[in-house]
Amino acid sequence: MYTAKGRLDLDSMLRQYSPLVRRLAHQMIAKLPANVEIDDLIQVGMIGLTDALNRFDAGQGVQFETFATQRIRGAMLDELRGADWLSRGTRKQQRDIESAVHRLEQRLGRAPQESEIAKEMGMDLGDYQEMLGKVRGTQLIYLEDMSGEDGDNDYLDRHVADEGNDPLSLLQDHRMRHALVEAIKLLPEREQYVMSMYYEQDMNLKEIAAVLGVTESRVCQLHSQSIARLRVKLREW
Repeated sequence: MYTAKGRLDLDSMLRQYSPLVRRLAHQMIAKLPANVEIDDLIQVGMIGLTDALNRFDAGQGVQFETFATQRIRGAMLDELRGADWLSRGTRKQQRDIESAVHRLEQRLGRAPQESEIAKEMGMDLGDYQEMLGKVRGTQLIYLEDMSGEDGDNDYLDRHVADEGNDPLSLLQDHRMRHALVEAIKLLPEREQYVMSMYYEQDMNLKEIAAVLGVTESRVCQLHSQSIARLRVKLREW
């Protein structure tokens, strides 16, 4: 698209390729913690798209969409790195919760209540709920689970940027999807509602809080706890 003076019409190009930015953002956010906002990724992706429009050279023999996709993903990954989106401390707290849930499920033969999980961890209920708010529902499958105990500085590049080599591709497997559906059915009723509204109806935390009649921070706690329960069940799978 060009202007009357033969120059690339940036506004028209931005409008034409903005759906590409949204699609890439939704693909990426499915692999990230709940505290990463889709609007933030889209905003950063639009910056990447603008950069691609300014740098694109048709003479290099590369299609614009291919070139733009690389620039958009690169901008999103840079933003995630800069935000330190999932620290080692956060991952440890999440795993501590999962371990407590697993031990209680083995002993009780049912999904443990919040107060029981807190007691198992040697915490009072308020401190436990505060921890849930801090971990903010980290993702269902950790990217570093695929890279060993020592971590991997390049896992964002290798697993989030590369759709063909990411752990979320496991969810495309029929048995894995079936296990996930069955695990969600075993969640306490309110947590089932949260997961349904967040992932199936694409509602944000504020909207879910309004439906349930609780605070947004409480929804965040319920989401974090749901993720911990699901990860325990999926490990058994």
